[in-house]
Amino acid sequence: MTLDDLPPLRESLAAAGLAARKSFGQHFLLDLNLTRKIARLAGPLDGETVVEVGPGPGGLTRALLEAGAHVIAVEKDARFMPLLEDLAILADGRLTLIRADALTLDPARLPAGASVVANLPYNVATPLLVGWLTGAWRPSAMTLMFQKEVAERIAAAPGSKDYGRLSVLVQALREARMVMELPARAFTPPPKVASAVVRLTPRADRPSDALVDRLQRVTAAAFGQRRKMLRSSLKPLGGEALCVAAGVEPSARAEELSVEQFLTLAVKLDD
Repeated sequence: MTLDDLPPLRESLAAAGLAARKSFGQHFLLDLNLTRKIARLAGPLDGETVVEVGPGPGGLTRALLEAGAHVIAVEKDARFMPLLEDLAILADGRLTLIRADALTLDPARLPAGASVVANLPYNVATPLLVGWLTGAWRPSAMTLMFQKEVAERIAAAPGSKDYGRLSVLVQALREARMVMELPARAFTPPPKVASAVVRLTPRADRPSDALVDRLQRVTAAAFGQRRKMLRSSLKPLGGEALCVAAGVEPSARAEELSVEQFLTLAVKLDD
């Protein structure tokens, strides 16, 4: 038996008597045509090591294995381990299973240089992303499914209603592009919102960890009172004097500043 001989995912779920759990933020993508497209969007995967978080019944896992990847699948829900173990038997040693909560997983268990491709559980997607951006384990490329509104915030440009702290943090560290949108009906069970896939690749000019910490202080203050002018919202950090030092107009508001201007504010903070 090979991967091609596996039954459709709906049949596997029905046979095992499994359904998504709302408490885990689970919405399964069972259409293999869609999961294969996501795998293609992640780039050439043959021989590459890929971490997948929240594989559930293994739809995206199958597509990643078909693309030739070595997959490390991190699954919190023990109910899906038997299905994933059956998949591992057919994967010729290219599927490693870790039963753990990805939010608390020891980063030493994940290999340096691996990428992440995942349909993230909605309720932990943003904390996972921020952890991968700033934590001890930092993947190379990331191809991630989010609620569409979160994806729009990640990729938002200055001046848009979606532009905020998350936009600035992500774009200071990664090149971010929305590469695919999916309607709610593509999932089982359908969520209340549409979803989108974001492709995140490293920036060559990644700022230092110390500068990222200062950037987060600046964006927390600026967007915490986004309707106020920067001279007021940044007052605890230096206000108008900080803006002048960074060459930023003190009467501007947070959503008007580029990522580069926020980085300049962070550079001048505590100078």
